[in-house]
Amino acid sequence: MRQYSPDLTPPWKKPQPVPEVPAEPGLVVEEPGTGFCGAVIRCEAGTVTLEDRFGKHRVFPLEPRGFLLEGRVVTLVRPAPAGPSRPTRTASGSVAVPGARARVARAGRIYVEGRHDAELVEKVWGDDLRIEGVVVEYLEGVDDLPSIVADFAPGPDARLGVLVDHLVPGSKEWRIAQSVTSDHALVVGHPYIDIWEAVKPSSLGIEAWPRIPRGQDWKTGVCRTLGWPENTGAAWQRILSAVRSYKDLEPQLLGRVEELIDFVTAPA
Repeated sequence: MRQYSPDLTPPWKKPQPVPEVPAEPGLVVEEPGTGFCGAVIRCEAGTVTLEDRFGKHRVFPLEPRGFLLEGRVVTLVRPAPAGPSRPTRTASGSVAVPGARARVARAGRIYVEGRHDAELVEKVWGDDLRIEGVVVEYLEGVDDLPSIVADFAPGPDARLGVLVDHLVPGSKEWRIAQSVTSDHALVVGHPYIDIWEAVKPSSLGIEAWPRIPRGQDWKTGVCRTLGWPENTGAAWQRILSAVRSYKDLEPQLLGRVEELIDFVTAPA
């Protein structure tokens, strides 16, 4: 028996499919019902706004076969949403490498004095360090530095870099750093009493870091002077959250960290 389609409309009477065209800004179309011709300036849920050559705006529904594009019937549709843009630079200013896997850790290490220092280095240089395979560890205090260097036994394939707070000539930190003489260990530092000061005051909305008299706990004194709650842990989180990139840090810290990374990753 001959089979018949439920739709008995002759093929020449069936509406032919028309192309769907994203309503991108600047696309010039005509609405045939009104004859209004203009460029797309906005496309929202269910409507499109056109602007003609006189600057007049009209809003039309996004209906199938509702517009003419260069004389051809088309269906305007909302443009696909743009995907999230990937950063082209890391927080340290290096070229970002999307999808790059962390390198197997090198034998070399970078030590920094204090947990806050380690957290700041991770936030700004973490992406770079993972690509280079450099692990950052923290010192409880610079007094332990000579024994740590001796235990680490740095060599050509296992270099050691150390970042020290308040490394200025004549200080205790300076004298301890001078005792490290290995060709495969590099001790550098910044001039600040604490890593907090390496964050630019402008990034925190303050004019300057306050001067705290000798004999007072520096961090507690800073919180008290700035009117912050005397909770140094909470204060540090406030400071760290204000750091978005290397631009929020003082050059005296930036240069020293970059120097350590170059030293540890240099060819043997």
